[in-house]
Amino acid sequence: MARFNHITVKGFRRLSDLDIALRPLTVMIGVNGVGKSSVLEALSLLSSSAQGKLRERMSEMGGLGALMTIDRARGLTLATRMEVEGDAPLDYSIALAPGGPAYVIQEELLCQQRNPQPPPFKHIESRGVDIRYHDPDQGRLTQPTWPHEPLESSLSQVPKMFQLPEELRRRLASATLYHVLNVDARAPVRLPQTMQPADLPGSDGETLVSCLYYLRETDRDRYEAIEDALRAAFPSFERLEFPPVAAGTLAMAWRDRAFSKPLYTHQLSEGTLRFLWLVTLLQSPGLPSICMIDEPEVSLHPEMLSLLADLLREASSRALVVVATHADRLIRFLTPSEVLVLDMAEDGTGSAAWAESLDLETWLDEYTLDEVWRMGRMGGWGSSHHAGETH
Repeated sequence: MARFNHITVKGFRRLSDLDIALRPLTVMIGVNGVGKSSVLEALSLLSSSAQGKLRERMSEMGGLGALMTIDRARGLTLATRMEVEGDAPLDYSIALAPGGPAYVIQEELLCQQRNPQPPPFKHIESRGVDIRYHDPDQGRLTQPTWPHEPLESSLSQVPKMFQLPEELRRRLASATLYHVLNVDARAPVRLPQTMQPADLPGSDGETLVSCLYYLRETDRDRYEAIEDALRAAFPSFERLEFPPVAAGTLAMAWRDRAFSKPLYTHQLSEGTLRFLWLVTLLQSPGLPSICMIDEPEVSLHPEMLSLLADLLREASSRALVVVATHADRLIRFLTPSEVLVLDMAEDGTGSAAWAESLDLETWLDEYTLDEVWRMGRMGGWGSSHHAGETH
């Protein structure tokens, strides 16, 4: 299975120079402002680059000048690596610099180290306006014969016939960042929804009902896994129902042994809705190749976090799952090999280290991982909290 396993970020906000070997389940902890959200945004920016929406995304984020590390960067570089079954990994990088009306793509490379020694095989090599793709028919790098948009990545404009570059582009483009689900009274997740094939519940839950109904009809095992998780979290839960409310429109009803009548989505609590959405997302057959979740613990009862950890772990067998959390209780149910600690270096830039590299064995003989964090033995939130206690 092709899988992303690395990210390099240079000159992006506090991430002046960060190089991280990602693991199937990567759960980031740390104080506010150390760069957890920036890691998610860097991955999201790479996805936008692969989608051909780099210019749009850069504009939404305030432009290149607003993103570069203050006083330390003259540009921004992002890179990632994708494992390829039966072949050498693909390495992709893109470097942006100030220039023109927005920015210039200073350099962009898509390479494979197919031989033991450099140089690598190059699928894409672009430097400024010199754009080159490896043409399999000609066996060499050639300039594109089609119109090329200079403010969008060469990766987003690769011909679909170029199989490996297109595979990386497609998988990277699918990467999705999920923020805290909106559960306001008129939020999409609380309203009846149009019946349609859907293999994801939507970033705002706008296709949650369709996704659940579609799963019930087409993938019974995954649907039953969702209902099993709901029963584990809510012991009185019985089943979900999908009554039609109009032509082509379905509602969702929650059957509970505690009540004689079903509860509809507008009657469910925030925590119930968010857990249902998370379970559906993590069990979805359409799970993106990089699934990023910011603060999944919001509104969840602490007892649900053990279930959430198991769901994240299962999903990571099918995709790269990257999570940013402030919930020390969630950390209790993880292993040090799943926890990436982001901290602040002396110069104010972000740094990262896997918890298992922090010599915690002696402490973990007596304490749980979340207790070790709170004690200040893992950097991040714990170190600042611990320092505050000693003053």
